[in-house]
Amino acid sequence: MKAVSLQHITKSYDNKHEVLQDISVTIEPGEFFVLVGPSGCGKSTMLRMIAGLETITSGQLLIGEKVANDLPPVKRELSMVFQNYALYPHLSVAQNISFGLHAKKMNKKEINTRIEQVAATLQLTPYLQRKPRELSGGQRQRVALARAIVSEAPICLMDEPLSNLDAKLRTHMRAEIKKLQRQLGITMIYVTHDQVEAMTMGDRIMILHNGEIQQIGRPIDIYNYPANPFVATFIGAPPMNIAQATVTKQQLIIEDTWQLPYHLPSKLPNVKIGIRPEHIYPPDTIQQGFATTILVENVEMLGTETIIQFTIGTATWYAKWQGQWAISSGQSLVITLPYDALYIYHTETGELLKKASITTQGGVADV
Repeated sequence: MKAVSLQHITKSYDNKHEVLQDISVTIEPGEFFVLVGPSGCGKSTMLRMIAGLETITSGQLLIGEKVANDLPPVKRELSMVFQNYALYPHLSVAQNISFGLHAKKMNKKEINTRIEQVAATLQLTPYLQRKPRELSGGQRQRVALARAIVSEAPICLMDEPLSNLDAKLRTHMRAEIKKLQRQLGITMIYVTHDQVEAMTMGDRIMILHNGEIQQIGRPIDIYNYPANPFVATFIGAPPMNIAQATVTKQQLIIEDTWQLPYHLPSKLPNVKIGIRPEHIYPPDTIQQGFATTILVENVEMLGTETIIQFTIGTATWYAKWQGQWAISSGQSLVITLPYDALYIYHTETGELLKKASITTQGGVADV
């Protein structure tokens, strides 16, 4: 197992505009590390720089103890899985899996042993003589995984490997990839735009936006401690409700509409407030909170939960209630906001000024 360390890494294609800005992070040996963010944020570029497929404009990349800025990809001791699988259509599954081993001039007996082992692990043994066109999407994905892990490289890079699969298969493959990484004990660096993949797979995640790090941490800590409004709205489904608010001596006036009795130890006249949809409650379910009436604009009943959409000022908000609620669009509804579930952010810098004490089914998690 090897660590990967990025020290003040920047990337620019024209020496004017930086695609990545001052990226510093150490990915620990054996860690499942996820890079997540919207399209164009620089996450795939960062992965390709680690792989040696993109040059580094400035900063230093260390793989293990070795500076790797100028190392060719073949000497970086890593494997990579691409979004489009990149399988050779004219080769069998076994030949696709072993392609890199032949390039290393490994003996035939060792190659066959490795093919058999990895095929058994990924349940590909019945398909070894088939061509990629004879396989389903999930089977092709497993072949790409097999080709990556058969090299026994200590580091594996994955660039949105599940984006071409249907929802059910993505759920299955998330669990399979995570289990495989634990079994092999390799360092996994995984790129995705899907926050569900990031939350369910990563030991730690890095959120990127416009080429800059927004937050790094354990998924549950990032969910509970979103460092700024971007992270708060990117992680979570539905996203955290955010709105502008004015601070007075003893009140928060949200979107010039709601007036909450609230004392904020700050001299800022304006802030952004946030609250998770699951922390907006039906009436008479909590002791301390601000109760008000909303007009329901849309309802999504998902079987185990009901999502209610409404507007406060110019902001669209959501409430997420467990169970099935007989609520319809156009209906007036009383909701309650617990005071201790509010996040408060600096309007200009996005800095988190006040974190929430979140009430959960298991108790209160003071975050």
